[in-house]
Amino acid sequence: MSILDKKIIEHLADLSRIKLDKEKEEKILDDLKNILKHFDNLKKVNTDNIRPMTGGTFVKNVVREDEFDNRKVSKEKLKDSFPEKKDDFLKIPPVFSAEGGSASGGE
Repeated sequence: MSILDKKIIEHLADLSRIKLDKEKEEKILDDLKNILKHFDNLKKVNTDNIRPMTGGTFVKNVVREDEFDNRKVSKEKLKDSFPEKKDDFLKIPPVFSAEGGSASGGE
């Protein structure tokens, strides 16, 4: 006997806040029963010598240590490369508008 029946489908539809007519209920019930049958078939597969996976692959991420660059760039050279300046300050576009919120229009 299957654990799925019309009562469970109606309950799931109610929880999902969707309306199902009787024809769709029958189709969904059949589809879900077939899915559960597939899982029952998978349970029969012998996996004794299979290493479990935590993701889709056994590939590991290759990382490197951060390297510090000792070369120094002068403040003057950095300021000279900036597109807009006023006096001794660097000008950037506004982050917030006068009305509040972000200047880019997103809230």
